[in-house]
Amino acid sequence: MSELNVLLRGKALLSEPLLNKGLAFSEAERDAFGLRGLLPRNVETLEEQIDAALSFLDSLSTPLARHVRLREIQDSNETLFYAILERDLERCLPLIYTPTVGEACQKFSQIWQKPRGLFLTYPERDRMEELLADPSLDDVRVIVVTDGERILGLGDQGAGGMGIPIGKLSIYTAAAGIAPEQTLPIMLDTGTNNPELRANPEYIGWKHERVRGAEYDAFIEQFVSAVQKRWPDIILHWEDFAGPNAAPILERYQERLCCFNDDIQGTAAVTTGAILAANHARKGRLRDHTVVMLGGGSAGVGVARLMYRVMRDEGASEEEARGRFYMLDKDGLLTTNRTDLDDGQKLFARSDWQDPATDFETVVKRVRPSILIGVSGVAGLFSEAIVRDMAQHCERPIIFPLSNPTSHSEATPADLMTWTDGRALVSTGSPFPPLKRDGKTHRIDQTNNAYIFPGLSLGIRASGATRATEGMFMAAARGLAAISPLKDDPDGNLLPPVTEMRRVAFAVAEAVASQARKDGVCPHAAEGDLREKIESFIWKPEYRAYRKG
Repeated sequence: MSELNVLLRGKALLSEPLLNKGLAFSEAERDAFGLRGLLPRNVETLEEQIDAALSFLDSLSTPLARHVRLREIQDSNETLFYAILERDLERCLPLIYTPTVGEACQKFSQIWQKPRGLFLTYPERDRMEELLADPSLDDVRVIVVTDGERILGLGDQGAGGMGIPIGKLSIYTAAAGIAPEQTLPIMLDTGTNNPELRANPEYIGWKHERVRGAEYDAFIEQFVSAVQKRWPDIILHWEDFAGPNAAPILERYQERLCCFNDDIQGTAAVTTGAILAANHARKGRLRDHTVVMLGGGSAGVGVARLMYRVMRDEGASEEEARGRFYMLDKDGLLTTNRTDLDDGQKLFARSDWQDPATDFETVVKRVRPSILIGVSGVAGLFSEAIVRDMAQHCERPIIFPLSNPTSHSEATPADLMTWTDGRALVSTGSPFPPLKRDGKTHRIDQTNNAYIFPGLSLGIRASGATRATEGMFMAAARGLAAISPLKDDPDGNLLPPVTEMRRVAFAVAEAVASQARKDGVCPHAAEGDLREKIESFIWKPEYRAYRKG
């Protein structure tokens, strides 16, 4: 590895997380960069630093304390932080993201220590271009942005929602090797409608009711215009926007720049990929399934739309594919008699439902689904009676309680396996511990968007795509299904283990990049080996030797 020219020295060098090595600075580097006296005498290797960090994490008593410690390491030494994740992503993923990130967002004002990313607040909207112009942001290629209104299943967390973009971008780097300096978390602070936050003297955000309507839309437009001007080739990842805003924002901007909404499209791709993998166990087609979707928000509609597209690709007519879905929200089954549905929900509203009862239990009893998906955000809705009824009519029921964090899951894997006599194919939205059944320990699959969005963006970068098309999300789902352990082992899992996230990201990136070329959204793409192109974008957490610049 070549040496790196470094201009900083002394405390300035130690304060730069992208360059700081801590005790791993060599004797020669300590002399060259004025570090004598600023560091203890011992010189450590990166491996020794990882060992020490993981040992200290084990000594901490709560997941939140471990989350805070990992963030402290990230803010002081990014190479070490990502080397820790590379060593033990299975242990660290639940700490830097779900479920621990939920509590971290709720307590963000109390645990915030150092600036990371940008807080763009509504009162300072006229300075947006100035704030984006910081030269330290010149290399940014991927932005994750939220307004903090719908954080996981926790609702409006205001400025505390910044924990989500920070966590997501950590996964971009850990799973797909997107270089840390090429990532930027952004919080669009348009106020909060959480009265407890506004009344809390420790709250670090704008203590104002949320901006709505035309003013909000103008603020989003101002943000997108400023981002496009600053980074014409940016990948913009919308995250945790509330339902009334999420789909309209995506629709408004998806043809204007390369952007996607992970809650809508990422969730759809990973769920569809896991279900396509489950089909290997049933040896069937998706178009032959009956799907009950509990949750009619943007995530539920997004999942249904992608599955609908797969069914159409399998040869189902539009009417046949739509007829396979029964979608419910808090008011029951979506039917054409209802006047409160948005355009996405109308696509799946039933015109043939004659029963006056539209509740969840009635729908399951009547339609006998083979796939049950929960994106309701409400714990325990997959009751024993409902699941047992489903299992009576389906040999291998596919049941995905996807709401997160863990406390909001529609059912636990243990209960689902008990109620189906171990026949269910289960994947959850948040991590659950392994199950012991019939003398064997079984890993619980997590339908985590981390299986999709890192590889998606890596594929976009490698192909030079200027848009994220529906076909690219379809390709991501198929790419994920293609590496399912279930393909080679009838008792295997639907999804690869978290320890193989790099392999997953690479497979998804290849599928996405290939589809992007087919979809004609890579006007300047150079022909050649996609694998080599993808590999050229992958950053690895390794210390380089420094020389004075």
